[in-house]
Amino acid sequence: MRQRRIRLCRLAPEDALSTFEDACAFLADRGMLTLTADSALPSLFAACHEPPYKPGGTGFASWPRTKWPWGGRLAEQEGVVDAKVHRGKTLLLSAEAATLVDPICRAELDRVEAGSYGPEGARLVAYLSAAGPRRSEECAAELGLTAAALRSVRTKLERVGAVVARSIEVEGADFGHRHTSVLRRWDQQKVKRSKRIEADALRDLVVAGVRAAVLAPENEARAWFSWDLTTREMDALVASGRLTRPVAGWVTAGS
Repeated sequence: MRQRRIRLCRLAPEDALSTFEDACAFLADRGMLTLTADSALPSLFAACHEPPYKPGGTGFASWPRTKWPWGGRLAEQEGVVDAKVHRGKTLLLSAEAATLVDPICRAELDRVEAGSYGPEGARLVAYLSAAGPRRSEECAAELGLTAAALRSVRTKLERVGAVVARSIEVEGADFGHRHTSVLRRWDQQKVKRSKRIEADALRDLVVAGVRAAVLAPENEARAWFSWDLTTREMDALVASGRLTRPVAGWVTAGS
């Protein structure tokens, strides 16, 4: 299983992604990709096997020297969703994986509208509902929020998928450019709607994550996403055959 994981998650240099088309196929095959390697989930940048932009650097400087734009380009592909449901970190989802998480994100959006995430969160999603997707600075201006206040609100809502953001480049002063984000509600994306209930959707999402990773530590898999599965729920997935434990503490997807 470890050898299969190395091959399918492109963890060996000889299996490195060499073209953007390879990256698109990698996402389609695995269903979900983190950017940097932070867990057993497959990582886009780890699969590139390219030296960092700045050796010894951290953050953006540690990203692949020439292939770092691939994350943004993947997010622009038809059907791909760039969400922060990996506990606040970017997770690229294929169309099929986005459908799995759809019931959860819609339920969270309902909670935001009901005020469960505070009045500012409810105001933000109401504004986006009326105005459509908007740049972050437009949202801040219309809602009378500082950039820091908007960042605090959107961080909470992006983490649970109620709001998603896409980075764009716009013209700046002195003929330069700057980066900003376009915010939209989950239900303003082109995601195939699922009729499954929220609890079933989370179990399906965890199984899909384990399938993507091929082999994963069980405790880690329970907590990959912004919503944890209980030990009892993991036991039920094993009992049903949807997950298996090849050895204690590790899980893989059932046949």
